[in-house]
Amino acid sequence: MSIHSGPLILDAAVLAHLPADETAVLQSGQRLSLPGPMVWHAWGPVDGPVVVLLHGGSGSWTHWIRTIAPLVLQGVRVLAVDLPGFGDSAAPEQGGDVDALIEPLHKAWALLKPQHAPSTFVGFSFGGMTAALWLAAYPQDAEQLVMVGTPGLGLTVPDRIPLKGWRHLPSLELQAQAHRHNLMALMLRHEQSLDDLAMAVHAANVVRDRMPRRRLSSTPIVAEALPRIACPLHVIFGEWDALYKGRWPEVQALFNAKAPMLASWHLVPDAGHWVQYERPEGFQAALLACTAETAALRPNK
Repeated sequence: MSIHSGPLILDAAVLAHLPADETAVLQSGQRLSLPGPMVWHAWGPVDGPVVVLLHGGSGSWTHWIRTIAPLVLQGVRVLAVDLPGFGDSAAPEQGGDVDALIEPLHKAWALLKPQHAPSTFVGFSFGGMTAALWLAAYPQDAEQLVMVGTPGLGLTVPDRIPLKGWRHLPSLELQAQAHRHNLMALMLRHEQSLDDLAMAVHAANVVRDRMPRRRLSSTPIVAEALPRIACPLHVIFGEWDALYKGRWPEVQALFNAKAPMLASWHLVPDAGHWVQYERPEGFQAALLACTAETAALRPNK
């Protein structure tokens, strides 16, 4: 297996709404193509501490569009994957849900994993499910796990989140209306968070979702994997996450009961499910706290 590198490709509509300083950092990245094809993206010093970002369902690496530049400016080596079936990565050869991603990701990571520093996996939503199952199966692949807004806990939402279909709609404006509805129903807490950049990221991502029949997020698949996670585990949620709103005592009790390696728990105030986009500063503070808490657990720190 080989890795082909080239310049990072940014969707023009997304690029148009990025601040200039963030654009400069993002455009400094590399696009890494592995067999499959599976596409990764890399930024920052090759000898820096390593953070691997796994995006959510119907997404791509751009779910982290407001996270990458701050990490890179802190000297972090950032690797963000387009999970198989999303973004520019081909769907897995077999299967159509999260469990089909673990083997191809593990094989790709064998090529990419730096040897100079511990790696932190940060998974958002579907990516949190992916990271949890990955490290339950291959605990040697990372030294720390941060789960962000992760489903698969077996705590179903009492009222189904009312998402709207959009592919059948005959005009871009009608599709955009459906996208706005869905972002507010699931991803964001505040109307003012639904800006042009959020719309551009979402619209560019959903058309490339090649795994639409995902069902395991409504099962306890992650809860069942938590006892097998052997590295420090940190949990971050937005306070108003649509998946669990009003149920934080239940969620925290589940992690306390099921996750022997639970190291910290963080609720970012005034944020919805897409917490790293809606409240980037609060999310960065929580992520830094996770890193500090793991460092404190290590002997001879």
